Amino acid sequence: MPDFDVAVVGAGHNALVTAAYLAQAGYRVGVFERRRVPGGAVSTIDYQGFRFDLGGSAHILIRLTPVVEELELSRYGLEYLELDPLFHASDARESWFVWRDPERTAAELDERYPGQGQAYRRFMRDWLPFAQAVKEAFLASPSPLNLGRKMLWGAGFGRDWQKRLPQILRPYGDVAREYFSEERVRAPLVWMAAQSGPPPSDPLSSPFLLWHPLYHVGGVARPRGGSGGLSLALVRAIEAKGGKVHLDSPVAGIVLEGRRAVGLRLADGQSVSARAVVAGAHIQKTLALLPADQIPEVARGLRVGNGFGLVLRLGLLEKLCYQTHPGPEARIGLGLLITDELQLSRAYGDYLAGEPTRDPPLIAMSFSAVDETLAPPGGETLWLWAQYYPYRLAAGTWETRAMEAREGVIRSFERFDPAIRRKIVAELVQTPLWLEQEFAMPAGNVMHLEMTPDQMFMFRPWLGAHEYRFPGLKGLYLTGASTHPGGGIMGASGRNAARVLLGDLSRNRV
Repeated sequence: MPDFDVAVVGAGHNALVTAAYLAQAGYRVGVFERRRVPGGAVSTIDYQGFRFDLGGSAHILIRLTPVVEELELSRYGLEYLELDPLFHASDARESWFVWRDPERTAAELDERYPGQGQAYRRFMRDWLPFAQAVKEAFLASPSPLNLGRKMLWGAGFGRDWQKRLPQILRPYGDVAREYFSEERVRAPLVWMAAQSGPPPSDPLSSPFLLWHPLYHVGGVARPRGGSGGLSLALVRAIEAKGGKVHLDSPVAGIVLEGRRAVGLRLADGQSVSARAVVAGAHIQKTLALLPADQIPEVARGLRVGNGFGLVLRLGLLEKLCYQTHPGPEARIGLGLLITDELQLSRAYGDYLAGEPTRDPPLIAMSFSAVDETLAPPGGETLWLWAQYYPYRLAAGTWETRAMEAREGVIRSFERFDPAIRRKIVAELVQTPLWLEQEFAMPAGNVMHLEMTPDQMFMFRPWLGAHEYRFPGLKGLYLTGASTHPGGGIMGASGRNAARVLLGDLSRNRV
């Protein structure tokens, strides 16, 4: 009898989701993770008197899935804190809010920017059915049949499909201009759409904007105690069902017998046997665990891009105070801080030139406003996500230029809170190189592979490996951000992979 029914490479949140479903179904599961903290980029640590997330912080996408309920994660310590407002948008001169209630959002927009609230209502009405269809497509294997049923027939366009389809094929910056004439409204929405990577001018990118109506459906939330609370709850759920999660246990190779995966070889020389193997690591890291002659030629051309984001995590001695809205509402949700659309374009231009952007737009997160466990009394956490930052620099190295990039982020944020410098008592700079080294993400791309049409849906990670099975190797399965639907805290890839593997196990196809 093998040591496990299923051995899992990596303890990122998708891998843990897969393992939790398998353990829930009664299978013997072993998870092997190289880091000492579970969760991959969904993890939280104690840092100089504060609690710092190391990766994703806002839980949005997973709220659109049944993962938390199906795995009963509240029983294992996961407590979500609801955020409302969802977003605080500011150009440093004026600010407005995206509330959970779309009508409240639209009413406030109409009061501040006449006509823009009505445009927001029209945008919601036009694109909520499409966004719901995309969500449903994310919750299933991306086969042509599934995509056709959910994306085309299920999109609810009715007679408007001839108008809607061309919009879907356009750059999201163009579509935003069709709806919103006021740049103070348009620019933050465009900036939020840019979080997947492609710039507003890329063709076929409009779905990154058209997803927006679902923020009002699922909302935005935070696990109490830090983003890693999700991962810790998943570990407890696995272990409560008899599974084992081994930290500080790097995997050195996937063991094959002929063309069948039968276990793992660990870095300490031990081996574990299994009926099936699930690889939750970056796809390039998974490929490196296999013999070179087992890697399909198509897999050698995967594009990880050239980084794109940098995070500055700060512990503050006192609370933030936004100039445009000094009240606590501005600290609760995500701060979409962008002066204008030109700021985003300039940042992307710097990136293309191989330079850290000098004046980045920012996503500001100060979740200590709703979770007192993150900061000491009177203090605050502030995490600033900035774009764009190349992994490969035109001059110098990230070791020598990290502080230069950090300074650019601080200067950009000073527009919003001029007193920020004197408040800082702890900080962590996460460059693309840091992200690569800490999370084993080649080129520091938090999405693993570039989120472009040729590497999404059935082309992620490549056509033939899109249904979570590694082609040509029986018993080897894939999950994580390298697979459909891509990056972000969603768990959909983990759930989809579990459903495929559970079906194969029940039919003795493994």
